[in-house]
Amino acid sequence: MFSIDQLQVHYGLSHIIQGVSLEAAPGEVIGIFGRNGVGKTTLMKAVAGWVGASGGAITLDGQRLDGLTADKVCHHGVGFVPEDRRIFPGLSVEENLKLGLMQRKGRSRAEQNREIELIYERMPRLAERRRQAGTTLSGGEQQMLAMARIMVGQPRLALIDEPSEGLAPMIVADIFAIIKEMKAAGTIILLVEQNVDGALGVADRFYALERGAVVLTGNAKDAVDRARLMDVIAVL
Repeated sequence: MFSIDQLQVHYGLSHIIQGVSLEAAPGEVIGIFGRNGVGKTTLMKAVAGWVGASGGAITLDGQRLDGLTADKVCHHGVGFVPEDRRIFPGLSVEENLKLGLMQRKGRSRAEQNREIELIYERMPRLAERRRQAGTTLSGGEQQMLAMARIMVGQPRLALIDEPSEGLAPMIVADIFAIIKEMKAAGTIILLVEQNVDGALGVADRFYALERGAVVLTGNAKDAVDRARLMDVIAVL
């Protein structure tokens, strides 16, 4: 199980996350929605250890994550696909993927190579460009690489921030297909996404934020809950 309990995050004097609580089980996709600037990305960064919590608790399988550095959070089985993708400059596609292998220790070289080959089978365009610098890929290919980089680590919890932003519909469909595959494998997924219809299509439940606090929760498949969500985030 994954849970956030009364999380607080400050940037200086600004109170960005104000008592957010949520929970998720293995194989659940949780949609995080809200207007720009309400704290969605800060919430993801707090879980990933990129920003520090000023109060509350973040727990994965009984282990506290709040207070840990980002690298230690990663080694606890948390993968993060940030909005800007963070493809490492100067590294090839394959070298970027190999960094994802560092998330989980103890696997043999053969097992690691097999994980990368499985990614190439799933994403043949990355296989074709394995020696190419990751930052020279198209926007859609970089997003696929960012997704693949956490997948090779087989995370227990995946944090995915705005994966479809600025991408062609065909790439967006593939991104959501990958999220469904990760869900089927038992990964817990927190998904921040402006494409509300697409996100609700893969999500089980959702939380809507306003001014850093949860103002609505609901079932992603329930028509009434979906309508209430659209009202809250002013999507017509």
